[in-house]
Amino acid sequence: MSQAIDIAKQALQNGDAVSAERHLRVLLARETRNAEALRLLGMAQSAQGRYGDAAGTLRSAADLDSNNALVFNSLGNALGRLGDKAGAATAFARACELAPQAAPFWYNLGKLLYEDARPEQALPALERAAALARDDLRAHFLLAQAQRVTGHTEAAAELYRQLLESHPQRAEAWLGLASLQRLHFSAADVAAMEQTMRAELSEDDRISIRFALARGYEDQQRYADAFALYAQANALVRAHHAWDARHFSQRVDEFLGAFVAPLPPRGVDDQGGEVVFVVSMPRSGSSLAEQILASHPAVDGAGELQDLPAVLHEESERRGQPFPRWVGQATAADWRRLGQSYLERTARWRAQRPRFTDKLPDNWRHVGAILRMLPAARIVICRRDPVETCLACFRQMFAVGGQAFSYDLDDLAAYWRDFDRAARHWARLYPDRVRTQQYEALLEDPEREVRDLLAFCDLPFDAACVRFHETRRSVQTASAAQVREPLRRDTARAPHYGALLDPLRRSLRLLSLQ
Repeated sequence: MSQAIDIAKQALQNGDAVSAERHLRVLLARETRNAEALRLLGMAQSAQGRYGDAAGTLRSAADLDSNNALVFNSLGNALGRLGDKAGAATAFARACELAPQAAPFWYNLGKLLYEDARPEQALPALERAAALARDDLRAHFLLAQAQRVTGHTEAAAELYRQLLESHPQRAEAWLGLASLQRLHFSAADVAAMEQTMRAELSEDDRISIRFALARGYEDQQRYADAFALYAQANALVRAHHAWDARHFSQRVDEFLGAFVAPLPPRGVDDQGGEVVFVVSMPRSGSSLAEQILASHPAVDGAGELQDLPAVLHEESERRGQPFPRWVGQATAADWRRLGQSYLERTARWRAQRPRFTDKLPDNWRHVGAILRMLPAARIVICRRDPVETCLACFRQMFAVGGQAFSYDLDDLAAYWRDFDRAARHWARLYPDRVRTQQYEALLEDPEREVRDLLAFCDLPFDAACVRFHETRRSVQTASAAQVREPLRRDTARAPHYGALLDPLRRSLRLLSLQ
């Protein structure tokens, strides 16, 4: 038995999961209740992408050996891959209970909770992981990120500084500091980042240090130098993430062309009245709008949910056609079924409050589908000055591979034009379901805009929504710091860059605003 186990372990270490599984099945044919063999089999199945099989095998191992932390850790990994976040969290928590000194288990639990939009709950696990493994940079960086999104800005800044003391060339720490809006880089910080940029760096660090140092140049009012670095950083990212603006415009044509008929009057179908969709281009005030709504006692701010795209994708898989090509074949019953599926998937966000927000920016493409599925839903389209919007995207290092249109000013302008025409289309087609929330209008008269926004959502006025910056909640976007501060009118950055943005302005003027 020991020899077969050893052979399987070696095969797994060598990346040969198929061979490991073959040896383990021979062993399990003789010893069906061998918990260690079942654990390794579950790992082999996971390594082959068969996460459902792995979860079943690992549950059997757990039944036989309920005190084996390794079994529960592997089970958590498999369940997480299956999308069962609650089950994965339970399994990881059990692994931590059984092996409280095992830093990787605490890290897995914290990472799972963080990715499941539960950063407050993730903090204790990540703090434990970082304390147990002081050299594990993954745990420290994720802990700093969790501190940032939960509003513990000073703790995040201190941790990033500590990481730089021990790892001065880790550009990720400089980028983390740059994301803390209250922090201003000193001349000494700028000099240190310039020194880092001259070092031998990985491709990711070369990109990160340029975004961070550009922010430092802005703090020193060296805007031409900042713009040059933003251009370099974006070009480095774009080299790996191409964007086809023409193809995307054709896709937007399909989205808009699939939905041209108005909806029945309100009250005919009340499905979806629980949800407010906040859609926008990135960096256009959508996090602010959600923070305002989430400050209301009847509303939970769910953040950027992936449930709507998932429902549409599953329906496309079922029909064998990509969305929106099957829209013309969908019946009223089909749309209602899809709406019910979305509401079932998002039920957790109504556990404490009756209403919730879904703030995935890209859902601006899917407004037609949303209102077929959920006719009583509200859509808030957030808009901001187009030059400020595009510049803000150009200054932001998004998650790897995310927002691929944002790494070139011409692509940004083309994307904004597509967003603009879609926003106008939906507002004309569904005037009583869609509200355009202009960022600059909110700055000019906050209380009036907040009152109008709440009224549109059929919510009574609550003064807490005007004092949104006092609301304690996690915000997992680049605007995490801004939404915890009172509104400021001096947020425009384009004037600092002057003629450097003229090519962008020319591209944006290609669109008729009539």
